[in-house]
Amino acid sequence: MLEKINDNSGYNSLNIFGEIQKGGVSRHETFAPRYGWLKKGYEAASIDGDIFNAQDAIERLGVGKNMVRSIRSWSLAFHLLEHHDLKRKGQGSLKPSDLGNKLLNNDGWDPYLEDLASLWLLHWQLFLPPIEMASWPIAFNHCNLPSFDLKQLSRSLIAATHQYNKLSSMSEGSFEKDASCIIRMYASNDVSSSSEIDCPFTQLGIIRPAEESNTFRFDMSNKQSLPSLIFAAACFSYANYSQAGQRTISLRKLVYEINSPGVVFKVSETEAGRLLDDAVRKMKNVDFVELMGSHQLQFEDSPDNLFSVALDRYYNKESHRGFNK
Repeated sequence: MLEKINDNSGYNSLNIFGEIQKGGVSRHETFAPRYGWLKKGYEAASIDGDIFNAQDAIERLGVGKNMVRSIRSWSLAFHLLEHHDLKRKGQGSLKPSDLGNKLLNNDGWDPYLEDLASLWLLHWQLFLPPIEMASWPIAFNHCNLPSFDLKQLSRSLIAATHQYNKLSSMSEGSFEKDASCIIRMYASNDVSSSSEIDCPFTQLGIIRPAEESNTFRFDMSNKQSLPSLIFAAACFSYANYSQAGQRTISLRKLVYEINSPGVVFKVSETEAGRLLDDAVRKMKNVDFVELMGSHQLQFEDSPDNLFSVALDRYYNKESHRGFNK
């Protein structure tokens, strides 16, 4: 269990439980992210950082009032936009993040999110501080049910909030809305409602139908559409904020610790090892080795830099537009 992390990455003295409870509940306004929304929000904020507070935001974005707020929250949750002033998080001006520019700029890596790898990368961003939507890490870390329906997932979220004091006073209805959004965001189109058929994240196969009607489960099988370099990038990102100045991180930590890539992507230790073994063959000064029966990811450069190196390698060397679509 992570408690406190000290590094120079911007998350000094990070307590991951504290970071999760800084997130909100039901900020998505009941909407799962839709095709085109993230690009729309990125481009609008690139032109006007106050777009989401503008009186004519509905006309300029071409969506309803609640959708304006949803696009804003999802853009922040995926770390595509960030606050100009952290003291004015509620209504302050926004600007594109470095990741937003690299990914969604017209000459960026994947401006229209045609590659499933980009969806995996964005899914990972939901679990990085600052966390916008608290129920996502709570569900992925604490829901250990073999299968669940909407009510059961809601109760699992509520039960877990005893570890997150600032969230324990939130209404049960808010967590039920979050549970519904999580299911509709990731469950395959044949079981999600028709209003969410354009949610791209259903393609990731993270949540599948279970045996009983209207029940679901987290899918722990191998994720064929998850590129090894995207998984490795997540591992470097995790190492960057989970341990101070170290150049080695164990496979077990990468698979089982809170908010780790294994938990977030729902992959087994064996599959995580396979992905890392493949990724290090494509990178310099990075090794995946076994020492005294324990597998370790070793690296000479800073994990923050290696996060970018892995993504650059994937998008500039391996990615073909629409390859994983």
